[in-house]
Amino acid sequence: MEEILYGTGVVLGIGIATVKVLSSDETDYLKQYEAGTPVLEASRLANAIQTASADLVQLKEAARVAGQQKQADIMDAHYTMVNDPELAATIATKIEQGIAAPQAVLAAAEEFAVLFDSMADSYLRERAADVRDVGRRLTRLLAGTGQIQYGFEPVVLSAQEIEPSLTAGMPEGQVRGMVLGRGSTTSHTIIIAKSRSIPVITGLGDAISRITSGMLAIVDGYTGQVILNPTPEHLAEYQEKAAAEAARKYQDSQVATLAAVTQSNTKIQLAANIGSPADMTAAIKQGAEGVGLFRSEFLFLGRDVPPNEEEQFIAYKAVAEQCGQHLCVIRTMDIGGDKPLHYLNINKEENPFLGLRAIRISLTRPELFITQLKAILRAAAYGNVAIMLPMIISTAEIAAARQYVNQARVELTKEGKSFGAAVPLGIMIETPAAAVIARELATECEFFSIGTNDLVQYTLAVDRGNPAVSSLYSHFHPAVLRLIDSVVKAGHEHKIWVGMCGEMAGDLLAAPLLTAMGFDKLSMNAPAIPRIKEVIRRFDDEQMRQVLVKALTLKDANDIRGLLIEFVQQAE
Repeated sequence: MEEILYGTGVVLGIGIATVKVLSSDETDYLKQYEAGTPVLEASRLANAIQTASADLVQLKEAARVAGQQKQADIMDAHYTMVNDPELAATIATKIEQGIAAPQAVLAAAEEFAVLFDSMADSYLRERAADVRDVGRRLTRLLAGTGQIQYGFEPVVLSAQEIEPSLTAGMPEGQVRGMVLGRGSTTSHTIIIAKSRSIPVITGLGDAISRITSGMLAIVDGYTGQVILNPTPEHLAEYQEKAAAEAARKYQDSQVATLAAVTQSNTKIQLAANIGSPADMTAAIKQGAEGVGLFRSEFLFLGRDVPPNEEEQFIAYKAVAEQCGQHLCVIRTMDIGGDKPLHYLNINKEENPFLGLRAIRISLTRPELFITQLKAILRAAAYGNVAIMLPMIISTAEIAAARQYVNQARVELTKEGKSFGAAVPLGIMIETPAAAVIARELATECEFFSIGTNDLVQYTLAVDRGNPAVSSLYSHFHPAVLRLIDSVVKAGHEHKIWVGMCGEMAGDLLAAPLLTAMGFDKLSMNAPAIPRIKEVIRRFDDEQMRQVLVKALTLKDANDIRGLLIEFVQQAE
């Protein structure tokens, strides 16, 4: 008998397949585990860490090749955790006390997770899920359970939560949907699923227990419905929708290199967010027109000392050259907050997101800042490059940064090194303060790029990584939309271009709104580019202007999202 369950659709799409229920309960396997001496258990642990490290490296590189940079970054973070000396020491101590290696791993991982759970900072709280994930990965290897066996048929995965590492290891194309009882809408699992276009519904709570393996299920990421054992009529309806969606995706991929031009002949540039030069190959295939966000901090992470000028120059030059005539926007190091570096010796902060981070570190560590600026300026001699400053909240910060840019030019001239003569200086708008004084900031820089991830979080006072309140996090909140609209107007009044490089830029539902607001550039993860281009090409300016006007009159984010779903689907 057909049954419909309701949750929240967090990754759009239609998925139809037989259910496979996942469980994180390793109890039965652990009961069968035969513990050895502490020496033997330590040896088993070492082998498990080595195997896990190799698996994570493979997953990371596969994600990079596929253009799934966020997935690659997550696997890189898990690799660091697997090899964390403090975690290893805690596990070793428990093994020496006579605890079997699997139980020692789970206990140590839980201790670290509880510590993260108690922290005020949202990023650190999200790391609790990661360390538990790492613990389960090692436990599976020790217990000999290995990876999940998916079989050969398409599946819909169902669980209270699904670990990011399991999501990253899913066979390409086989998982047609995911249904979760709980989980943050911005968790690493969701981020990976989104990068792979897997429809996801979360928030089912205890109703998830009504789903059992072997059921036929329809996952409707647009409505948040999970349809179990659908009637023949319902199944036929959704099979038709799924076929149309697959045809549309194929069509999008075939025209990926075309420009995003509305029916009224208004063009909007779509660029890629990247984390390393290796990401450019996939970005170009997806039709990226340059780079709207080069996260330069990848050069600073996972090392004991900061990168020197030459290392940075080589990386920036490689991307600038691949961009050709298109602009490559390089963000100066966005370190701190969710990306702490031990070699900076920053004192512990109660809330790093509100502390010493991004431009604040650059301005207090000029030796690091000038080195980076010199490398960027040198790369500008080989392509069309711009500098973007993160976390700006005042005109004084822009003025101070510009002085350092000038100093970098002076030093390069003295050293006889070639560099770009005219390199635009722009800023990220990612705080309510910057949005409110956008008109003043526009007089001091050459472009804006709105970072919606932090802007939404700071505007709504909602920790996007906290499952208890993450449902309140939405870039369709009226306050957020009005701030964004005002920033675009402020930038254009002062004749500077305005872009967006946050998650909202890659949301196909947001594309009509952002186009109607007048954005000049949208920058996103490369796999989203073809679909966003097609949505923009489908409508004329007046249609999108009308939906923007209507959206700005609505009072609730869910109502706005519903309006946009209806609008986008009407032309499909």
